Amino acid sequence: MELDGRQTVLCALLVLFIGKKLNKKVPFLRRYNIPEPVTGGILTSLLFSLLYFTTGVSFNFELEVRDELLIVFFTTVGLSASLSSLKAGGKPLAILLLFAVIYLFVQNLTGIAVTMMADMPSQLGLVGGSVSLSGGHGTAIAWAPTFAQDYGINNAMTIGLACATFGLVLGGIIGGPISEFLIKRHQLQPEEAEKPDLALSFKEEVNSAITTEHMFKTLFTIGLCVGIGIHLNYLFVSWGIQLPAFVTCLFAGIIITNTIPNLFPNVRWKRGETSLRLISDMSLGLFLAMSLMSLQLWTLIDLAGPILLILLAQLITIVLFTVLVVFRVMGKSYDAAVMSSGYAGLALGATPTAIANMTAVTKKFGAAPTAFIVVPLVGAFFIDISNAVIIKTLLSLLS
Repeated sequence: MELDGRQTVLCALLVLFIGKKLNKKVPFLRRYNIPEPVTGGILTSLLFSLLYFTTGVSFNFELEVRDELLIVFFTTVGLSASLSSLKAGGKPLAILLLFAVIYLFVQNLTGIAVTMMADMPSQLGLVGGSVSLSGGHGTAIAWAPTFAQDYGINNAMTIGLACATFGLVLGGIIGGPISEFLIKRHQLQPEEAEKPDLALSFKEEVNSAITTEHMFKTLFTIGLCVGIGIHLNYLFVSWGIQLPAFVTCLFAGIIITNTIPNLFPNVRWKRGETSLRLISDMSLGLFLAMSLMSLQLWTLIDLAGPILLILLAQLITIVLFTVLVVFRVMGKSYDAAVMSSGYAGLALGATPTAIANMTAVTKKFGAAPTAFIVVPLVGAFFIDISNAVIIKTLLSLLS
């Protein structure tokens, strides 16, 4: 069955309602801060798989709107970033980036070790490493022809997409429990009393007045930043620099929100306006719901054994690395615990998964503004560049 954009959005909204209801009813989900889109999305994909096995009916979704929502979301992240937050994020950004690059080697070595134990080509360990996990679906698709043509791994794309898919799910599940463990074990509290930059709490959701004027201004600002970000992307492409559109839109948001108040002092500008956070939450929730509900799990059965073995090893590795290394080097603070939940989602899944993890944590425990600057910048820009260099390097060593 083919579902158009409107029907896809309606299904995603139902997925969010299901996730919200389940999180309220199931203490485990609430306690460990599992994001609502992840709860509803996983359950829906399992139900669609059951329907396929029993009736042979499958659903294909129109996902163009999902990609547009991702751009909107990262634009709101940029618009929420003040220069003070960016300055505060300078040192943490450098530290997290350094250890994220180190972990790319660890992730690939883990994949290589598993493939060698399972008597599979060692290059396949990279596919089950940073190519699909830290890199995500886009990187898996981009690198698959290289593995097929140069190393004879014809199913590299299938395995890469499968690992990226399950990594997205695992990244959304494991981040909350990691932060819960760290926060309670070390009795951590937010350093700032301010509200989260993104993430609406339930109380704020009920009590905040959102006027039509606020929404119009916010929509105009987001649209303006998206336009600037897209043209920035064209400029970078003309210079031979390939960046995802959402990265340049993130930069555009940062530039606009930190220049307009200085250039035009009479303009009333609020970075943390409720309407902006509301649009941010909606965009992220719908993006994740669409991503997870569209998983066609039945296509992965033939590769279930090797994939599960690789993912189990990667899951254990990222948990240990996050708790024993990332949390400590980031300062063993509340912000470090929130960044740890985000980094786990980033290393196994994608930047939106990381944001969803941190949003769920800050809704429960309080604001961590630096985390919402540091983790997206590491995941949305720096990691992709580092990952490409490391993949090429390791492939040359394995040849």
